[in-house]
Amino acid sequence: MAIERNRLLRTMAAAEHLTLAPSTLERFRQQGRGPRFVRLGGRAIRYRFEDLEAWIDDPDTNETGRRPAAAGERSGKDADQPKKRRR
Repeated sequence: MAIERNRLLRTMAAAEHLTLAPSTLERFRQQGRGPRFVRLGGRAIRYRFEDLEAWIDDPDTNETGRRPAAAGERSGKDADQPKKRRR
């Protein structure tokens, strides 16, 4: 499949280009790993072709721009909320 270099790709097309499952890219985003992505509006996720190519060249770098959670840290949508106390 030929991809225009300046085009924004949906998760499915990006996963196909990387030969990964779309769920793998989704998990990478949640973990702060994987290729850099762009959030359009509130929920739409897109990938730039050049960011996918850069990640292919060096997949060990954290390209998403998010800091991965350290051991014992919470990540995701509840990370900013205070911990609930156990009774």
